[in-house]
Amino acid sequence: MIQIFNTLTKKKELFRPIDESHITIYVCGPTVYDFAHIGNARSVVVYDILFRLLKLCYNKVTYIRNITDIDDKIIQAAENNEKGIKDITDHYTKAFHDDIKSLQCLEPTYEPKATENIKHIIKLIEHLISSGHAYHANNHIYFSIESYCEYGMLSGKKVDELTHGSRVEIDKNKKHPGDFVLWKPADDIDYKLLSYWQSPWGEGRPGWHIECSAMSYSCLGQNFDIHGGGIDLQFPHHENEIAQNKSAFPGSIFARYWVHNGFLTINKEKMSKSLLNIVSIRDLLSSGIKGEVIRYALLKTHYRKPLDWTEDIISESQENLNKFYKVLNGIDVASVDLIGNYNVSIPKDFIDALKNDLNVPEALAVLHEMVAAINKASYMDQKLKLIKAFVKSAQLIGLMQSNYEKWFAVDRNYQEIEKLINMRRAARLNKDYMTADAIREKLKQMGISISDNKNGTITW
Repeated sequence: MIQIFNTLTKKKELFRPIDESHITIYVCGPTVYDFAHIGNARSVVVYDILFRLLKLCYNKVTYIRNITDIDDKIIQAAENNEKGIKDITDHYTKAFHDDIKSLQCLEPTYEPKATENIKHIIKLIEHLISSGHAYHANNHIYFSIESYCEYGMLSGKKVDELTHGSRVEIDKNKKHPGDFVLWKPADDIDYKLLSYWQSPWGEGRPGWHIECSAMSYSCLGQNFDIHGGGIDLQFPHHENEIAQNKSAFPGSIFARYWVHNGFLTINKEKMSKSLLNIVSIRDLLSSGIKGEVIRYALLKTHYRKPLDWTEDIISESQENLNKFYKVLNGIDVASVDLIGNYNVSIPKDFIDALKNDLNVPEALAVLHEMVAAINKASYMDQKLKLIKAFVKSAQLIGLMQSNYEKWFAVDRNYQEIEKLINMRRAARLNKDYMTADAIREKLKQMGISISDNKNGTITW
């Protein structure tokens, strides 16, 4: 049985699906106005692992990950770049897909876009108005949080604490400071960029929270198994989704389990444009870091814990994957199932680690134990059986997608590379950092990236 931590109940629970013949999961995807950063990548990789595990355990899994393609940030990006909304969203949606593909992430079952669900959004808002949970004020439609008696069930926040000065939007049109926008009227920029739609309340566009509510409903119906996203979405986004959907459909459970991955910091600081420390997936890939290394780095820490992104985490992940790939010398990974006539299964302790609230760090520890066993194996048959089980296990979590030759690029001139690395090491010892940097740049031009840590210099 899978165990999963449910943010709604604040405890780890046995996963009991609504319908064992069809598992359903909805995860909040990106707002496509810029390149995806490493915090976005963590969320995508975490739910990719969950998707893979569910597919292993159940016959049918529907995984929905949305695209938010209309939003204040998108409109601002279009205005700043003097481009149309669709130009911005198409460009960054493609970039997002390319980047996460490099991280070995599976495609979701469906990927709805907010702009393709405007009719569903309008119908949901109409339902909320008619049932007394939403109201019209100054051409805006607001959700009334006081109309929903369980507001705060996910975050623990109380309605009477959401007053002026707290982290809610202050608007004189609201009946309560915590009320949030479902529909807003078009302004001059909306008319300029054509970022508006017709509605019963005039020309305008939806608020962020109602978009996800409508998309999850249109794809999965009133009730589904798991809703996921980053911990930063717990409040107000996910809290507001619950209020909207449960108000629109009395008696529904909406999502049975709520799963949230932890924050990601950069050198112990919050990622922020003001701190100039936003690290995009694209920047990491462009610097020569393999997508699989980034994926491993994101999996080293349990998904619910904070993850601090440092240069060391990359070099350590590269070193660990180097150890993994060394055991594949002479093995064709693409044909691993054909290795010998062995009926080899993924080890139970590996699967058990994943079933225990996605404990991927524990699963990685099992992989390291398997590598040690492979290196100690005395007989070829024994070694091949272990390699087969190792590769099958690693591939379940999206690792070991390459092969020995490609990973280490054995066609490179290693004598020249080794000579340059030794020269750079000597320059660093002599504090000749200008020469060391020049050698690093030359290696980079040769397709060799390097990183220094306490164990020495790592190359890839």
